[in-house]
Amino acid sequence: MTNSPAVPAVPAVLPAQGAILLVDKAEGWTSHDVVAKSRRALGTRKVGHAGTLDPMATGLLVLGAGPSTRLLTHLVGLDKTYLTTIRLGSATVTDDREGDRISTADPAAVEALTDDRIARAAAELTGAIEQAPSAVSAIKVDGQRAYDRVRAGETVELKKRPVTVYAFELGELVRTTDADGAPVVDIEATVRCSTGTYIRALARDLGAALGVGGHLTALRRTRVGPFDVADAVETAALAQGDPLPLLAPTVVATTLFPRLDLTAEQAVDLGNGKKLEFTEAGDAVPDAPLVAAIAPDERLVGLVELRRGRARVVTNFPVATEPSA
Repeated sequence: MTNSPAVPAVPAVLPAQGAILLVDKAEGWTSHDVVAKSRRALGTRKVGHAGTLDPMATGLLVLGAGPSTRLLTHLVGLDKTYLTTIRLGSATVTDDREGDRISTADPAAVEALTDDRIARAAAELTGAIEQAPSAVSAIKVDGQRAYDRVRAGETVELKKRPVTVYAFELGELVRTTDADGAPVVDIEATVRCSTGTYIRALARDLGAALGVGGHLTALRRTRVGPFDVADAVETAALAQGDPLPLLAPTVVATTLFPRLDLTAEQAVDLGNGKKLEFTEAGDAVPDAPLVAAIAPDERLVGLVELRRGRARVVTNFPVATEPSA
């Protein structure tokens, strides 16, 4: 796995090309809350994120500000890593602890759960799988969010979609009881998965496979691609006016993609949309779906596709010429 890029602490003054900001979202905050606070902290309306987190969840939220929001398209699809606690023995309408309970397992069925049984069920949910997202999700059904339909009393069943669970690592089984005194099993898990994977749905499906129901009681995102929550700023700092650890778009782009160093003339030409040819020792440079084209002053000119030595701009990164606020 690629190491997380070094994150320098700099004043919260947005550079001309914007920046990427890593935030450790606190429980109870919505992703929109974090974006709103970041807009004020950075003095710009142009802030977006590369993948939402539920209010119950904590952990890494990757934000883009100013022109660097153009990078978010290339960050959304990165793999994610989560730490979670799954409760086996009951199911909820939201597949997490915030929803109404819809089933409670027979105590004997919960008592019969073992580490081996749970591990075997988790193995069936590892690899390339088909997963139905949680009904309480932002996915639109006939133009309306699924969670709005559920809250209106409708029964919503979303179509399965392919996802990949690269790792589903389980901790020790802990026997306990829920608020009503019913026996349940809590188990901590680390999940590394492709984008679009619903961890709540994974808990639901694990419980269903074991015949006892399941839901999440805790969820924390620790990594997005090469970016680690250890390098993130806490949400409270966004309102305190402290220096924020901003990542320059060049740092982010060269962490994710191969680097292509440009001459000053090439940087101007590529920035103006001119098609360029690149060679190494007289031969065309190798094909690449995306490379980060960098000017001599370390400015990110754009992300380009290389084919037969010719560069095609996929995403350009002009320097902002107007106030960001």
